[in-house]
Amino acid sequence: MKVLVCPLNWGLGHATRCVPIIRQLVADGHEVVIVSDAYPLEFLKQEFPSLRFIDYSSFTVYYSSSNSQIIAMLFNSPDIIYGIYEEHKWLKNLLLSEHFDQIISDNRFGIWSKNVYSIYITHQIMVKMPRRLKLFEPIIWIIHRLIMNRYNECWIPDRVDDNSGLSGDLSHKYPLPKNARFIGAQSRFTGMKNIQQDTSYDVVGIVSGPEPQRTIFENYLINKYKSEPYKTLIVSGQPEKENFKKTKGNISIFSHLSDNDLASFLVGSKKIICRSGYSTIMDLETLNCLDKAEFIPTPGQTEQEYLAKIHAVKK
Repeated sequence: MKVLVCPLNWGLGHATRCVPIIRQLVADGHEVVIVSDAYPLEFLKQEFPSLRFIDYSSFTVYYSSSNSQIIAMLFNSPDIIYGIYEEHKWLKNLLLSEHFDQIISDNRFGIWSKNVYSIYITHQIMVKMPRRLKLFEPIIWIIHRLIMNRYNECWIPDRVDDNSGLSGDLSHKYPLPKNARFIGAQSRFTGMKNIQQDTSYDVVGIVSGPEPQRTIFENYLINKYKSEPYKTLIVSGQPEKENFKKTKGNISIFSHLSDNDLASFLVGSKKIICRSGYSTIMDLETLNCLDKAEFIPTPGQTEQEYLAKIHAVKK
């Protein structure tokens, strides 16, 4: 088959969790074309240098530098709706000039076609709303369900178990669409064997997410650990930049690391400090490092606040 894979660009998480899916498609002999932009595009080019890439932007979301992401999202909503319309129109034009047998969309609402078998990836069947807006959760769930029903299949990157998997309410609280199924946790570290522990650093900080919160979190980690005695590694999540290493006291800062190097440092560290993004949680679970993670959710991002809470309880 010829398969179009399209991860959303809201940080690196949607791209990283597509890695094992792309690897399997390639291993099965399929032709894979990847559509993305910015950080995810550069990350996936490094993971799959032999594949073909199309640089096309997701709809842009500007996070607030304050603690109210919901207000920022409301201000963004006209641009998001227009962006969904634009990416669907873009896909229609692409399909007029090029044939694909299958489309895999990771949370890109407009990347589907009536004429091509379309698969949607999400771990958020329902969306967590702030306390004052809880009343709207069922309505948002219904709207999201309508979007999911446009696809032939909906893949949920989580496991089914008695403890509601890794995503908790996000994919276990409400009834699933008929086209939905769990496909297990998806991590770039899946299948990695014989990981050598690198104990060079006591603390590993993983920076991720859209701007300006990515930079705010990186600066927070630097200020927190620059005067501490712990040897600290900060991975700033900027794969589009030439790889660099900066040193500030006991802190080493890399723009990005290979999967093997990052896995070695994570396994060998005493503490991991990071955002509670779902892809990060899947990565740490895969490496059996979830129990030493300190999660600091992006302020005002209710999904991350919820995930940080449930995984703190599980420790």
